[in-house]
Amino acid sequence: MSESTITAKGQTTIPADIRAQVQAKPGTRLVWSVMPDGTIIVRAKTKSILDLAGMLKPPKGKHVTIEEMNPWR
Repeated sequence: MSESTITAKGQTTIPADIRAQVQAKPGTRLVWSVMPDGTIIVRAKTKSILDLAGMLKPPKGKHVTIEEMNPWR
């Protein structure tokens, strides 16, 4: 288990082995969440929603218009 210390300015250094595991580089944003039991979860925000662009291919077969999807109109 890795650990770090919080400075008087409220800063800390993420241990090198943790940075390597999450592929964190300078500028990587961290998301901090405090759970109801007091546990703190820190996630490295290494992906952007834009990274998902082009991952899904459109399905083959019949294409349906918006009007066909809304038969009640």
